[in-house]
Amino acid sequence: MEIFLQILILIIGFALLIKGANWLISGASSVASNFKISKQLIGLTIVAIGTGAPELAVSISSLAAGNTDMLIGNVMGSNIINILLLIGIAALIKPIRIKKNTIAKELPLLLLISTALVVLFLDMNITGATNNDFSRSDAIICILFFAIFIYYIIQMTRKNRKSRNEVAKPQYKLGKSFLLVLIGLIGAVGGSQLVVNSASTIAAAIGISDRIIALSVVALGTSLPELITTVTAARRNEHELLVGNIVGSNIFNICIVLGLPVVIFGTITPESFEIIDIAMLIGSAVILWLVTLTSSKITRKEGALMLLIFAIYYSYLVYGALA
Repeated sequence: MEIFLQILILIIGFALLIKGANWLISGASSVASNFKISKQLIGLTIVAIGTGAPELAVSISSLAAGNTDMLIGNVMGSNIINILLLIGIAALIKPIRIKKNTIAKELPLLLLISTALVVLFLDMNITGATNNDFSRSDAIICILFFAIFIYYIIQMTRKNRKSRNEVAKPQYKLGKSFLLVLIGLIGAVGGSQLVVNSASTIAAAIGISDRIIALSVVALGTSLPELITTVTAARRNEHELLVGNIVGSNIFNICIVLGLPVVIFGTITPESFEIIDIAMLIGSAVILWLVTLTSSKITRKEGALMLLIFAIYYSYLVYGALA
């Protein structure tokens, strides 16, 4: 009976997610037009941080309960899923146009931050330490990277003022636009929490490890706002919102979702993660950057390649869980 109840909660959570994402995209797009700023900027900030709220909530509660695997798996898994699965699906729906500014600045910044995280994790390999700890000082470095990202956003905002005539007419008035964003975020975040809680309960009942649950069920569940937002944006040709949301969410995940709980609760030691998990974290960022270097768009073939790599990695996880 408990399983059937969890499945019902799962369905309700998905319904909230889908409706919330539709309102969020409509409201965010209209907010950008009302303020005469680019949708890319809104995607990098309001949408990215809003859809990243489930990851932050899960991370803080996980570390408060002493579950470091859930925290790290949530961040790693979400970032891998955001790029390989979400962008892969979006590119299959319709090839994604990438702005030159994104290729030249935002994607390299994401790659730099992902690389920095890997370096901070590998204490045993780099410094010869006895454990691969992630300390408060490491977390502060991540938060400082986020400060650099915010500085970049401020500079973008200043440049946007010079090209306000290029922004489309808003669909809604400012008040209604913000209301749609707020309601959309509540629906997306609330729906994702229902999905995460019910899916985790079902997975735990089956006997799956914390690492696998964190990298798959929880990571996918907390990425559902990004997933639904990405698919909705792809169908509406809102490519600036789509890419900005993914890049902003991944930077937010590393710098704040991982960094902030560690600053609050102290040093953590990853216990059950393998080198392939870390390789996939940085590898997904490298793949996204490389596919954009050849042209200013991500094609359906490149999207299919991302989905194939995603399928291979998660097949490995499933095999490891069943072995």
